[in-house]
Amino acid sequence: MLRVGLTGGIASGKSTVGEMFVALGAHLIRADEISHQLMQPGQAVYEEVVRHFGRGILDGEGKINRARLAEAAFGSGGVEGSRIRELNQIVHPAVLQKQAEWMDEIGGSEPGAIAVVEAALLLEAGAAGQFDRLVVVTCRPEQRVRRWAERMHVDEASARREVTRRMAAQTGALEGMGVETAVVDMFASGFRPSPPAEARKDGVQKVQPRALTHRLPECSHR
Repeated sequence: MLRVGLTGGIASGKSTVGEMFVALGAHLIRADEISHQLMQPGQAVYEEVVRHFGRGILDGEGKINRARLAEAAFGSGGVEGSRIRELNQIVHPAVLQKQAEWMDEIGGSEPGAIAVVEAALLLEAGAAGQFDRLVVVTCRPEQRVRRWAERMHVDEASARREVTRRMAAQTGALEGMGVETAVVDMFASGFRPSPPAEARKDGVQKVQPRALTHRLPECSHR
């Protein structure tokens, strides 16, 4: 089985690329959905998050309000002075365990499968070693802001502030991971013709989204 880690900054187009993988027959799980499940009342992660961040993050039904938690974790600025690392130390280990269990389950039932884990903070969580391939989605800053504004139904000024503070929590470092990596450039408007891959000095390959349709079937046989 091929284990693929799919990552990228906020509003970069990860979900779009994930859907491309699924259309090609891959299995997909999203770390954000795993963390959402782990933060349900009665879960150990829920109890720890509430203990650290207080009951002020809860809604009227006792569930974690994700907007309130984000405000408590990220604060009004970047990483400095925020509590995002504290939150990640609670959530990431449990998410990584669930990801590993899911991939093992897929591999046990379908040895030739491609299992894709989509996670915004995959590199920051130290999860690169779980995968055979990494796909990093990137785009222009203005694209991130526009996507976030449309997704959250906010104005561009609010979207820019949120994108800026969340990006501060992401390292984006690709070097030295020891895993074959491809970068998908979502700025490739109109999927204009170009070579399917561009090798960089750090060993990372840069591909356009359309090239995934040619490269994934090859990866499944490696």
